[in-house]
This record gives sequence, structure tokens and C-alpha cells, in this order.
Amino acid sequence: MRRLHHGWYVFGATFGVLLVAAAIRATPGVVIVPLEHDLGWSRATISGAIGVNLLLYGLMGPFTAAIAERIGLRRTMAVAMTLLAGALLLATEMRAAWQLVVLWGVLVGVGSGMAATVLGAVVVARWFHARRGLVMGALTASTATGQLLFLPLLAHLTEAEGWRWAVRAVAVAALAMVPLVLAVVRESPAAVGLLPVGATEAPPPPSRRGNPAVLAVTTLGRAMRHRDFWLLAATFFVCGASTNGLVGTHLIPACLDHGIPEVRAASLLATMGLFDLVGTTASGWLTDRWDSRRLLFTYYALRGLSLVFLPGALHHGDGLGLFSVFYGLDWIATVPPTVRLATDAFGKDDAPIVYGWVFASHQVGAALAALGAGLVRTELGDYRLAFLASGAICMAAALLALAIGRGRARPEVELSPARTA
Repeated sequence: MRRLHHGWYVFGATFGVLLVAAAIRATPGVVIVPLEHDLGWSRATISGAIGVNLLLYGLMGPFTAAIAERIGLRRTMAVAMTLLAGALLLATEMRAAWQLVVLWGVLVGVGSGMAATVLGAVVVARWFHARRGLVMGALTASTATGQLLFLPLLAHLTEAEGWRWAVRAVAVAALAMVPLVLAVVRESPAAVGLLPVGATEAPPPPSRRGNPAVLAVTTLGRAMRHRDFWLLAATFFVCGASTNGLVGTHLIPACLDHGIPEVRAASLLATMGLFDLVGTTASGWLTDRWDSRRLLFTYYALRGLSLVFLPGALHHGDGLGLFSVFYGLDWIATVPPTVRLATDAFGKDDAPIVYGWVFASHQVGAALAALGAGLVRTELGDYRLAFLASGAICMAAALLALAIGRGRARPEVELSPARTA
């Protein structure tokens, strides 16, 4: 019997880490209304702390890729899960709004940023030569699986036992990942005497190129000279605004505003998670075969249409199941083609860090949307304007995606002269 390549074990452990981190990021959608009732904070105040969380989650991305090069994948994952578990357990004792900002906004934001899809990009670059699009799609889809497994449970715990038990549940899950990571994850195939999956010759060992912060900033400086970086960042800004920031954070509260019970609302997000597991994995498969720009155009255009449809579905109570399926297939299907385009533009050495900065723009969009939608709800009494505006910017992102990579040659030599000398 042929032995399974160790890269698939690393993939499995990384999938688990990203899954738990996704469940933690999804938790605010379940606890916003209970926090309002229990501690008397406004939705705008809570949304502000969530916005800080989403912003730091994104800004950690490029530094995470550099940190993984410096201290290793295994240590990066273990530190992230330990930090998340500790911050979440402390959050169950908070009594003041500033504690929400510090614990959930700052500490959970940093910890979840260290366990983001940027780590998946590093794992794929090191451990896989073949099937990279498929593997990246599956790792990205782990965020959907996190919702699928945890959201209904968290909603049930919140209704039955209170929001603190929901937070404790994801803290325990984070802590359980630490021994798994330490037992399974290795830095590269060479560390266990193997070639990457599908490779016929050994690649150079992972480089450690100095201070992680300096490396992240200098790579950004080089990338900013290229038009494709700004197009990728702009489209991913819209991706974050329309997913994590808006629907991921505010769909459950919007459902409660229309009399839909919390467990049913959480089930809608879980259904999105199920279908995104299919959609994002399929997107990875398609990315290996089709033009990534056209894939992004299709994804953003369909997402925009679904968001325009959502306010009517909430108001009438019909069509939410259809929305959850349709939107779920497209939830984060944008990640595999975005990673592919970043790799094509900037080369495999710099691509993980460049993608980290592109992902940071994703979370800037998410943070602004989380805060903006909370303000819209506080001022206007509903989320209709927020959903319609998000649909409109998705249409704009669809058009921008078609311009990525137009009229330029691959710029690796210009971007990374030190490594081509």
C-alpha cells in the first residue's frame, strides 16, 4: 500500500487551524444581539470593535507570511491558536466596552490574522508542486466549513446557556489545535526527506530573508509600483466588504430584525458554509484550467446580484434559502484565482507576502463594512442601504477584475532583482 505523502498531513492540520480560526471570526454574528441585551452596548459600539478585529486580521497577513519564513510554520500556527484561546477565555469576563475592543478587537484580531488564508498560501507554495489551485481552494473553503460546523452549535449554546458559553466553546477548539500542529506540521518537504507533492526535483529550501517586518514592508514597496497590485487590492477590498464585513457580521442581526429566530439565521450562514465548501474547492479546480480574470468577473457580478436581491428576501421572508445557496457558492471563491494572479504577477517567492498585503485590503474593506453597516442600522433602523451599496460595488469590482494582467509581461525580474542576480 502506497504511503500518503506527508504534505497531505500538513494540509489536514492547516485545514483544522483555518477552520477553527474561521469559527472564531464567525462568532460575533451570533453574539452581537446578546451583547446588546446583556451589557447594554449599542450595535455601533460592538460593530466598531468587530471592525478593529477585521482590520488587524487583515493587516497581520503580510507579516504572517514573513513571520512564517522567520520562525517557521509550526510555531506561527501554535502561537496563533494559543493567543486566540487565551483572549477568548478572558473575553468571557469582560464588563466594559474598552475590554471588548482590547480582547476581541486587538488580541483576537492579531491571533486570527496569524491563522489566515495567507498561511494556506505559504503551505501550498512549500508543500505542493501539483494541484496547487485545488489545495488552495480547499484550504480557503475551510473558512466555510468552520461556519458549517460551529455556527448552529454556537447559536444553540447562546440561546440555551448564554453568549459566554459560545465563546468558551471556540476557545477550547483553538486550544485543541496546538498539540495537533506541534505533532504534524513541518517546515518543508526537505525536513522529512521528501519532494513537494507532484515535484520531480527538489526546490531550493525556504528562505529566511531577515526581519519579518522589514521584509513585509520592502516587498510592499516593490509591489506598489505595479498596476496589478492595486487592481488586486481594490477587488479584494470589495470581497472583504461584501463577505466578512457585511454578511458574515450582520446577516444574523438583520434576520433578527425581521423576526427570524437566531438558530434559523445561523443555519442560513451554515448553509452558505456548506455550499462555499463546494464552490471554493471547485473554484480552485477551475483556477488550474481557466482564465482567473474571467472567473473573478463572474464571481463578483453574481455576488452583486445576490446582495441586491437580499433586502427583498428579508422583508418578505421568502427566498432566503435560495440566497444562502447562491451566495454560499460564491462566498470566497475569489481566493484561488486571486492567489493565482498574484503568483503570476509577482513570482512564487514574493507572492505569499504580496497576497498578504492584498488580503489586508480585503480586511480593510471588511472592517469598514462592519462599522458602516452598524452605523446604517443604528441611524436608519435597517440594513437595506448597506446591502444595496455592497451589491453596487461588487459590480464595479467585476469590471476591475478584467483589467488585471492586461498589457504587461511577468515582472518577477524587476520586482525581485536580488534573487535573480
